[in-house]
Amino acid sequence: MPRFPATPDSAYLVERRERAARAEAPADAPTPADVVEPGPDQRWSTWRSVAKGQRGPEPRPGWLVTSDAALDTELGILKTGKEADAFLIERGVPDGVPVPDDGAARSCLLVAKRYRGREHTTFHRDGDYTEGRRTRRTRDQRAVEDRKSRWGRAVAATQWADAEFVAMTAAWEAGAPVPYPVQIDGTEILMEFVGGTDPDSGEIVAAPRLTRERPGAELLESYWEQLTAGMSVLARLGYAHGDLSPYNVLAHGERLVIIDLPQVVDLAANPFGSEMLLRDCRNMCAWFASRGLDRDPESLLADLLAQAW
Repeated sequence: MPRFPATPDSAYLVERRERAARAEAPADAPTPADVVEPGPDQRWSTWRSVAKGQRGPEPRPGWLVTSDAALDTELGILKTGKEADAFLIERGVPDGVPVPDDGAARSCLLVAKRYRGREHTTFHRDGDYTEGRRTRRTRDQRAVEDRKSRWGRAVAATQWADAEFVAMTAAWEAGAPVPYPVQIDGTEILMEFVGGTDPDSGEIVAAPRLTRERPGAELLESYWEQLTAGMSVLARLGYAHGDLSPYNVLAHGERLVIIDLPQVVDLAANPFGSEMLLRDCRNMCAWFASRGLDRDPESLLADLLAQAW
């Protein structure tokens, strides 16, 4: 069974991709279709098939591949979660197919986070997080509230993906340490892969979760500064992460990256907002205390709320 959804490109998209490839290349250069046919775990890049507002913010990082000639190859599953699964994707331009700019990236690693329908999720406290949220269409809002309908379950899954993409985009633009949000298409978000290649084995390795780390005193202090800076950015945007813990923070060398933002809480509209922010503070302060850096969660909460208001 193919891992990618079996939804072939429309004739319009195929023609547009081939036309773009011909425009990028010399007259006698091969087109993507001449070089390779997508396999069962591959698809043509969906970058151009989503609306402009569904792509990541500018300026876009130099490592990102945006060529129409690129293929997305699924390399395996990274993580299963309560409401979504994360897959490792390589987006690359096949050998022999030119790109318009000689300096442009030819391949990059991405994470595809795919939300499941409500009937397949193991997360059943979503009402606490979505309190105060509204969909753009009243028909969709009524569908979400009708949890028994198929349409309502589908809209709810899309709502989670939309919330995470919007929050991640706003956080990235404001300077928070989050993965770069590449694009969203329905219930699938593509984002930056945080990790690297093992120098000995050559295997792709995801950055470990903070909960596994035992940094020295100097790095621990740096981690605290990065974490509180990230929480402060979210607070100034009016957000609480809502589920922040050492399991939702990656430690990529000396860099911290906050992940999993679908349940982001609106501090003004959600009556549980301050309570959830306090829980975030307690979770993180407890981990830092366990590593030898005592910080007061109540003081952190007060500082964050002051920035939010």
